[in-house]
Amino acid sequence: MKVTGKIHEIREEIKGWKKAGLTVGFVPTMGYLHEGHTSLMKEAKKQCDKVVVSIFVNPMQFGVNEDLDSYPRDLEADKVLCEQVGVDLIFHPQVEEMYAEGFCSFVDMDGLTKELCGKSRPIHFRGVCTVVNKLFNIVQPHKAFFGQKDAQQLAVICRMVKDLNMDIEVIGCPIIREEDGLAKSSRNTYLNEEERKAALILSKTIFMGEELVRKGEKSSIKLLSLMREMLASEPMAEIDYVEAVSMDTIEKIQILEGNVLVAIAVKIGRTRLIDNFIATI
Repeated sequence: MKVTGKIHEIREEIKGWKKAGLTVGFVPTMGYLHEGHTSLMKEAKKQCDKVVVSIFVNPMQFGVNEDLDSYPRDLEADKVLCEQVGVDLIFHPQVEEMYAEGFCSFVDMDGLTKELCGKSRPIHFRGVCTVVNKLFNIVQPHKAFFGQKDAQQLAVICRMVKDLNMDIEVIGCPIIREEDGLAKSSRNTYLNEEERKAALILSKTIFMGEELVRKGEKSSIKLLSLMREMLASEPMAEIDYVEAVSMDTIEKIQILEGNVLVAIAVKIGRTRLIDNFIATI
């Protein structure tokens, strides 16, 4: 496994692979890797000859007073995990490598970024679209793998690839959870013992909502009301949003039909956590 922080080096390596007729899978991450990330890497290994993982905490997607400085980092542990899975190349650039002095070009999107996380994090998706666009241009993979836990991000990336005619297949992979149900997240490390227990209210609420839909509930108003009620039963939970939207447009829906995303964002203490389920009705 090779590790590089230089754009020209990663391009040369991948150019050689493609010349040999090999397919390239790509897993973009911000590091501090866990089983959710390894599930993406394993799927990439199944579908592609070579796998590239990027580890880059992207400052552009963090707003003022968000956790850029405190975001967990452990490159040595990340390397071990990647090597165990069989990753071929890690791209770990410095900020200066990705955003040269005077950088002033951005990729933005309307529509899909207005609701859910886009409401409370207004600059977030411009940062996501810009960095993923840059990473796609650098790596030029055949396939890119993203987790469903960040479902709005997955929808945004799929739309960007379609709108900008990128020759990349975006693969969405299922949420990976702890044994007690909590969705895997690097930010789970922020939680103290009491907060960690309280955080289970997210997955409990998601599982309840999923079961209601499975049993035939079609009213988003009724579904979301019951989900908010369950979240409110946990004193430490501060609700950011509980919404049902079209997975294709990220627009709110009244009737649950088609490709539906039901998503929640909740603060437990100072830690903002997200969870969701997707249903085809």
